[in-house]
Amino acid sequence: MTPTRTRLLVAAALLAPAPAGASDLNEATERAMKAASARVAPAVVKIETAGGAEVIGAPPKKGGPPGAPGGGGVRKGVGPTTGLVVGADGYVITSAFNFANKPTDIFVTVPGRPQRLVAKVVANDQTRMLTLLKVDAKDLPVPDAFPKKDIDIGLWALALGRTSDPDTDHPPSMTVGIVSATNRIWGKAVQTDAKTSPVNYGGPLVGIDGRVFGVVVPASNRAEGETAGSDVYDGGIGFAVPLEDVFAVLPRLKKGADLKRGLLGINPQGPTYNAAPVVGAVQPDSAAARAGIQAGDTIREIDGKPVPDFNTVQHVLGPRYDGDVITVKVSRGGKDIEFKGVTLLGTSTAYVNAFLGLLPMRDDPGPGVEVRYVYPKSPADLAGIKAGDRVMKIGPAAPPGALAPVPNRAALIAALQRLAPNTEVKVEVKRKEGDKTETVTAKLIPAPADLPEKLPLPSSAGKAQEGAPKPKKDPKDPFPEEAGEEERDACGQDEKKAEPKKDEKPKVETGMLKRSNEALGREYWVYVPDNYDANKSYGVIVWFHDAGQGGKDGDKMARTFRDVCEDHNFIVVGPKSGNADGWVASETELVVQDVKTVLGQYTVDRTRVVAHGKGNGGQMAFYVGFNARDVFRGVGVVGATLGTQPKENVANQPLSFFVSGGDKDPLVKEIKESYDLLVERRFPAVYREMKESGKEYFDQPTFADFVAWLDSLDRI
Repeated sequence: MTPTRTRLLVAAALLAPAPAGASDLNEATERAMKAASARVAPAVVKIETAGGAEVIGAPPKKGGPPGAPGGGGVRKGVGPTTGLVVGADGYVITSAFNFANKPTDIFVTVPGRPQRLVAKVVANDQTRMLTLLKVDAKDLPVPDAFPKKDIDIGLWALALGRTSDPDTDHPPSMTVGIVSATNRIWGKAVQTDAKTSPVNYGGPLVGIDGRVFGVVVPASNRAEGETAGSDVYDGGIGFAVPLEDVFAVLPRLKKGADLKRGLLGINPQGPTYNAAPVVGAVQPDSAAARAGIQAGDTIREIDGKPVPDFNTVQHVLGPRYDGDVITVKVSRGGKDIEFKGVTLLGTSTAYVNAFLGLLPMRDDPGPGVEVRYVYPKSPADLAGIKAGDRVMKIGPAAPPGALAPVPNRAALIAALQRLAPNTEVKVEVKRKEGDKTETVTAKLIPAPADLPEKLPLPSSAGKAQEGAPKPKKDPKDPFPEEAGEEERDACGQDEKKAEPKKDEKPKVETGMLKRSNEALGREYWVYVPDNYDANKSYGVIVWFHDAGQGGKDGDKMARTFRDVCEDHNFIVVGPKSGNADGWVASETELVVQDVKTVLGQYTVDRTRVVAHGKGNGGQMAFYVGFNARDVFRGVGVVGATLGTQPKENVANQPLSFFVSGGDKDPLVKEIKESYDLLVERRFPAVYREMKESGKEYFDQPTFADFVAWLDSLDRI
């Protein structure tokens, strides 16, 4: 029977005159839903677990950021969960969320079979967050899959689950809604407004005809891992992995090997929406690197499908697995190049920031980049570069060739982002003394965690409004392209104000300012130093208050950072949580809007925009830093833990971290482990443990180190 005919018959059944004893259309609808549930119910199993961790690293409450206030996690429920039979010989699929606490024992109860069956984990689908179980049973009922191509928005959707009812022969629990969207979560899920929660994670999302749309899972287009999306389960939408996709990979899962997401290994250069997908960085030893895709390439097609922006690229690649083979067409230098047989990889080598060892003078229109500070024993120091010198050109030492001109700081940062540690480079330097030009050789190293002992002031040349015109492309330039829009923006080049008329000073509000976003019903505060100068670019510290503060600490934080803001050119922004108990992950986009409003009103250095917080606010700072990487370049936390695995380091959206905690804090071990995870992912990170301290804010020595870290985020 065709899907169209099925829908017509169901509609006819619902609209036909009610039989004797039936009162109205509602009864007909009820009968159809009960029939659909009854058809799939024999394949809906109850899953119970024992042992394992009581707390898992996930949001502490509905909507919370990764990690609970104070650094804990979510307590694993002790009730049963749900699974779906996918193999008559004992195979059951369910949500990986049900095993996030790594239980020691798993039991499955099949309707019609009174005894619990011991189950073992066969394999995990790590991209769709599914787990395949095996029990010793035969002749189990397998449900029919609703074809993906026929899943339409507006179809009835029933989410079924096995909860605390001790009798699995009873009908499963049911919540009702519709299919509200398809192709969600980067092409991996169907969306429904039927209520989903941990009691039916792993259960089926069923059509009105009893065929299964998919397997219900928590999901998020931002976070990853077994618990991703579980924090917003009551947000009005749920997700299900199409059962057709589950059946497609079932043979691979049965072999016992986990399935990983297929990664191309590229990062965007600019916006992901409404902009051509230009490759900003290629991860080392990735599928893209092995194929020959380069930074600066514009992706045109994947497997023959046009990709107008990076979001489309993510949708096309999102459902793919490690080992899948694709074809990629790119545009390079005005010519199309097609890469066939590109094998996606399940892991990629972590990007490591290359380090020359200098701090640039800010707001210097060039040409070249004036050196403000040279790190002792760094490659720059060993090569003889000194403060006051000006870097004019740079390029790889091998193969020999023309060096690329360095028009400004943005171009120098972009050049280093394209190079790996241990690369030998030639640097043309114009000496401070005598204007003599020399070419020196330096071997780049991984970015260290060292902080400058004392940074010289001033840090700005005070010429941010002058800027520098983008130079013409040198055909001998060894780099694929000049600094693009994102790279110029990363150094504040796109934040210029209209230059005031001669002898006229622009009118800018300074001091402690109360702001509001009436459209969103939000309030926040901004502290702008009284000596604000639009010809200098300012870093931005976004302060995430601790739970229960609600912005009440604004005046205190403004006083704390007043001298820092005046001496080192910073602005402090204090968004307010809408939840009295603390920050929730769903506030991320709202906070970013507040911050972007401020970025558009002042001359801002995009390399020094920092998320900073303490306790619950620190956890939110971690979360926002990883999930709004187009805005933030640093995360500084006090007494806070990650809560989840950190994302990968990427070249054109680098993140640096300052992690601190008191030695008397009960969570100091977990705080240090968070730092260790960041280092493991090859992020530049600093750790400071405060003596005789619990959950207090920075002590004076740690605050001084924090300021040095803030003022050196644009190191090269």
